[in-house]
Amino acid sequence: MPRRIMTSPLIIALPKGRILKEALPLLARIGIVPEADFTDENSRKLTFATSRDDVRVIRVRSFDVATFVAFGAAQLGIAGNDVLMEFDFSEIYAPVDLGIGHCRLSVAQPAALDPDLSRLSHVRVATKYPGLTRRHFAARGLQAEVIKLNGAMELAPLVGLSSRIVDLVSTGKTLAENGLKEVEVIAHITSRLIANRAAFKTDSRVVAIIDAMRELTEKSDAAAT
Repeated sequence: MPRRIMTSPLIIALPKGRILKEALPLLARIGIVPEADFTDENSRKLTFATSRDDVRVIRVRSFDVATFVAFGAAQLGIAGNDVLMEFDFSEIYAPVDLGIGHCRLSVAQPAALDPDLSRLSHVRVATKYPGLTRRHFAARGLQAEVIKLNGAMELAPLVGLSSRIVDLVSTGKTLAENGLKEVEVIAHITSRLIANRAAFKTDSRVVAIIDAMRELTEKSDAAAT
């Protein structure tokens, strides 16, 4: 299917939170700067213009970025590979590691618990990654009873909801302050530029932005070595 220039706006889905602060300078360096309302917390807008007339951005929860892109509501997005591993959408193409949002997806538990999970056959785990968590423990021969939470993960072992959690870890300070210890790293996480596969095949703007971002990250990597 030949690529063609599209007349409708290209939509880029951006995640709320800390990744957004690292992503905006990268977009600016390839000529995409959201309008001022994008960073105005009082703005009620849902879509935002950019410095390019043919590109608009939306700001959604990090987990929702992948859904918007997979179903074609956004043609491009920025998402951590934790989200991509959880959903594993075949409709998503993730061509560029942006090298931002560095952290770990880890198993953590109260410091007093035995860290050797090989002696167990069953674990109860609180997480916002139920699919990924079940697959991880199943690969180790453990049945995981997963309790899905959307936040305050460290609270679960403290009140007896679960004995362990699977969550993102950056410095480990929050875990330590709540008497928890990181016992296993499931994956090292960075954020990726992702594209809807159909849009990648048909929209020349998608390819151009991917190429520009790839060139930018390659230059950054070369400068760092």
